[in-house]
Amino acid sequence: MTIPPVTLQSHVRALRERAHLRPSELARRVGISRQALHKIETEAYLPSTLIAFQLAQALDCRVDELFTLVPPEVNATLCVPVTGDTRVQLAQVGDRLLAFPLTGTPGFRQTADGVVRLSAGAQAGPGEVRAELLGSPERLPRTAVLVGCDPSLELLASHAARHAPEVRVLWHAASSLAALEALSRGEVHAAGIHLWDAETDQSNLPFVERLFPGQVMHLLTLWSWEQGLIVPPGNPRGVQGPADLLQPGLRLVNREEGAGSRLLLDAWLGREGVTPGERRALPGYQDEVHSHLEAAGRVAAGRADLAPGPRSAAQALGLDFVPVQVERFDLVVPDEHLFHPGITALLGAAQTPAFRADLALLGGYDPTHAGERWHTT
Repeated sequence: MTIPPVTLQSHVRALRERAHLRPSELARRVGISRQALHKIETEAYLPSTLIAFQLAQALDCRVDELFTLVPPEVNATLCVPVTGDTRVQLAQVGDRLLAFPLTGTPGFRQTADGVVRLSAGAQAGPGEVRAELLGSPERLPRTAVLVGCDPSLELLASHAARHAPEVRVLWHAASSLAALEALSRGEVHAAGIHLWDAETDQSNLPFVERLFPGQVMHLLTLWSWEQGLIVPPGNPRGVQGPADLLQPGLRLVNREEGAGSRLLLDAWLGREGVTPGERRALPGYQDEVHSHLEAAGRVAAGRADLAPGPRSAAQALGLDFVPVQVERFDLVVPDEHLFHPGITALLGAAQTPAFRADLALLGGYDPTHAGERWHTT
């Protein structure tokens, strides 16, 4: 990736006109030709330090008022629309430099690589934009973009930063199916997924084969985890399993379509003989949230009696949990990204005792085979 150099923007002409000086008069005071002054004003020539001080003296201003450093700009591709000036993180994915907006809570806790400047109320993207760089561009080719629903992916990214400080991993939350679709569009380097296929009784591989026919894709084990039903402390309704959803008076909060926990819930209800139409009629089935922790939060707040999700989400909020199934959680990586330094750091960190111990303490995780290659299509 070629980064344009930092340039200087000249304010000499504006300051000269403010001082009501003709070009010939300012040139005479400074001791340069009118042609040289014209080149300075049009940014065709950078003056020496001595001439810069003489210009500042003649214009009754500070030297740093004469010129402004203009940060370099790069072409980047926005995958989502933004409005107004927007801080972004940047990463090289394939032959594209992608810009990921820092909005909401992440915007307050993450460092921006650049900014997309727009006039007030103007909107840009998806598509190519100009991004003004705020920091060093050297780490952009060493930045990997990881997407998936489990917040433990952020924990893995933080361990990867310790394992290989020269690289960076950006994690963005999305449902498992949305993560795979982003991978298919070339917007990320890797996707963390848990997608149970009820027809084959297999996790993840059937979905990868359907979405990436003929492509070499690597499925690497991250962990297995307990999936089940998140319920209030003490399990006051005595929930024993998915069949209890058929009892009158129980209200569910569900995950969105494409989420792994929703696929599991549908499979569990299917085993109980519940048809798709009957599922949709269940209280709260169509009340959707977009993360495991948000689902657990609804239960904690008393707005739902149960939610499908992992034990870790229940434990994080002090809730009870009814286990139903142990499920794989895999990292899907296209062949061209397998040896990206960020992916290498992720897999290396996943195999460290420190990460495995850290993950296991969250509840319901088994990281025994974390970082190992499971299947290549």
